[in-house]
Amino acid sequence: MTMLWGPAVATGVGSMPGDNALEAARIVAGELPEFVHVVELPARGPGADMVGRTGALLAGVDAGLGLETTPDGWRFAGASGRQMRRAASFMNEDLDALEETAQRYDGPVKAQMVGPWTMAAAVELRSGERALSDPGAVAEIADALGTALVGHVADLRRRVPGASAIVVQIDEPGLPAVLEGRIDTASGLSRYAPVDPQVAGRLLGRVLSADPDAVTGVHCCADRPPVGLLREAGAAFVSLDVIGIGDETDQALGQLLEAGDALIAGTVPSTGTGRLSDTAASAAVRSLLDRLGLNDPRTLARVAVSPTCGLAGASPSWARTALAGCTAVGRVLRQDEGEEGPDGDRG
Repeated sequence: MTMLWGPAVATGVGSMPGDNALEAARIVAGELPEFVHVVELPARGPGADMVGRTGALLAGVDAGLGLETTPDGWRFAGASGRQMRRAASFMNEDLDALEETAQRYDGPVKAQMVGPWTMAAAVELRSGERALSDPGAVAEIADALGTALVGHVADLRRRVPGASAIVVQIDEPGLPAVLEGRIDTASGLSRYAPVDPQVAGRLLGRVLSADPDAVTGVHCCADRPPVGLLREAGAAFVSLDVIGIGDETDQALGQLLEAGDALIAGTVPSTGTGRLSDTAASAAVRSLLDRLGLNDPRTLARVAVSPTCGLAGASPSWARTALAGCTAVGRVLRQDEGEEGPDGDRG
């Protein structure tokens, strides 16, 4: 496959602490100079969270898919109101910050949006049930997400014209629970039926294939991510936490890398304190590649490094430490020389 990024480069999952988009974008540009991403700052409140941000993209396609808040989260409002305008304003603020900090940047740029199954599991219909209860609603969400992705990619290309690639990360943390039938109904007395993996993959594939010129993949931070399903759906890369994964995920990642697909390996804890040694930060991904027998340069060309999940819950100091740690992991994997302090620590 065409190389998407440099060998073992560092990137972020998406969210950052705080509420200042420009400050967060400057940190990303400084710590992740080879693979920047659009920052997300959920501390700003409803509309800055992942579901609200994606709702704003949907409302830009069809006002009838606009969201409104409820005591439990979000529901489809049938119109694009004040909360969607607020969410769109947050998104524009984040994109403005990217544009300002990525001038003359020529590497890949990553944006994030929530996938159809996590949206369907998280957002209520007017009836109070999750959209997951209505297959027609899920299909409508998937189609609108595909259209929104195309528009979002065009906006990113305009803002960062020198980018080598526009990478879109589809966030599907709820997908395993959807597949396993672990989403509660409105009453809480039962659960929605498990979704057939073929159906799940087909709808997810509609989003992943919406813009053939974009690089699209899936991030899933849940236990037992369905790596095989994601690959079959057309994901060019899979992003997941590689700390403490089981044998089944090990095997699936081996098949992914041997097939020439790409991995964003979450290997640096998203919360913590103090200092972080390069050895500790790189341990999980080094162990994975050693177990698979895939620690050669060709494999590293398909691997990027990230925190295990978003950094919204991290302190500002740990966010910097984690991102710097990801960059250090890349140096360890590539066996770069002469770029490390005498103690091999970051902090």
